[in-house]
Amino acid sequence: AMFATCALASAVAHQVPLWHHYLLAIQSREAPRVQDYQRAENVLLTVLEHVHTLDPRFLVDYSRDLEAFQFALRSSEDPLDVEVPLRVDAEALLIEEPEATEPGDGFEICRLGVPKEAAVLESWMTDDVFSASSEGSDKCCGHIVPSKVLRVLKDLLVAAIVHCKHHSVIPPGSLNAANLKEGQLRLSLLVSSGWRKIRFNVVPVVRKKHQVPTLEGSQLEPGFPEGTLRRIASHGVDLVPASGQHWRTSTGYLLSRLLGVLGSLPGHRLDSLSILDRVNLESWRGGSQSPGLTFDHLKTVLLWASVLFPAPEDWADLQGAVYRLLVVLLCCLATGDLPHFLYPERNLLQDSGLDLGAIYQCVERFASQPEESLRIHVTHLSPGRPPRIGNGVKALLQLPASDRAYWTTAYFDVLLDKFQVFNIQDKDRITAMQNIFQKTKTLGSENS
Repeated sequence: AMFATCALASAVAHQVPLWHHYLLAIQSREAPRVQDYQRAENVLLTVLEHVHTLDPRFLVDYSRDLEAFQFALRSSEDPLDVEVPLRVDAEALLIEEPEATEPGDGFEICRLGVPKEAAVLESWMTDDVFSASSEGSDKCCGHIVPSKVLRVLKDLLVAAIVHCKHHSVIPPGSLNAANLKEGQLRLSLLVSSGWRKIRFNVVPVVRKKHQVPTLEGSQLEPGFPEGTLRRIASHGVDLVPASGQHWRTSTGYLLSRLLGVLGSLPGHRLDSLSILDRVNLESWRGGSQSPGLTFDHLKTVLLWASVLFPAPEDWADLQGAVYRLLVVLLCCLATGDLPHFLYPERNLLQDSGLDLGAIYQCVERFASQPEESLRIHVTHLSPGRPPRIGNGVKALLQLPASDRAYWTTAYFDVLLDKFQVFNIQDKDRITAMQNIFQKTKTLGSENS
């Protein structure tokens, strides 16, 4: 049938409390999670303050509200990035982009050159962080080298942890330097907070006003209040280590800001993200026993879903909101391509080492019969209902791989209808969906 029938209405209504019950269980843990995060963050900031005392070239970034907000949304324990800004006049640096970027990488990579006449950069021209140029360039006398900066920061962190423990300025047993290893692009620290251990990745960052072309364009405008993207784009993009020699643009801050904007809109956008992160952890990753999707993957899915479903009524119903994320996620898994939100040519699933086929099966099973995974406790039995979809849906999900024109609201509306959660009254959207449904009908009849 093209549209969900009235006969389903009572069955669907019966399921609504189940979704809200599950969400309330997640939300009841938010406050203690925030407290754990803040305790762990205090330990880390104390250590970073001593790093700054030992070497003023490394600054402390206290603006961590976005990280606390994201940590509260999550059930998963993926590492959190902590940026350590470098005290460097980024406008005085020479940004040298390589002749050809790495194929398929998407991110812009560069080297940070120091101009010959740059007195303001003297503290960055010492051997511990600087490599003199042998190329005889007219403008550049050498480069600030990421591998050297990381080595200095690692040694400073070890010294600061020892100092803080010795002077009892951090709780006993809260932090261990054993995880700090040479040659990493992120310096991993495990901080104990209450009964929880939180892993932080400490990353040196150069605050540089790099532009993001996609934020300047209009293709992301639907789904965000007018002017939001331009305002966020004005922050620019920072640079973090990409390899021993190169830096790359970092979009973590911008994506967190965009997520914060979605949280300010009415509806269940962030609730749907919290629910899927929890289901991912407990059902799809077996309590994080097996590798799988991360919070950042799911966050990207929500950002795309917000653009593809810009209407407020798309997010008014909790179950429907979750399915907006599910149809986008299933499509990405079926095609093996989750485009980065700001660099769509970069595929976040490429080289991830994940078994996308196995993850797809888990997600499709959940989308077809979610009740089993929405149990809060093993003793909590929920009434089952027949599967929402037949076998034909996977072929439909793979269409954007052959034709990017399918990456549209109308196509995803067809998928929502397949899952019996299309609840939009807008005549234009219904017509657009019917048109694309006609295009896919042959495919559906062959496979269902």
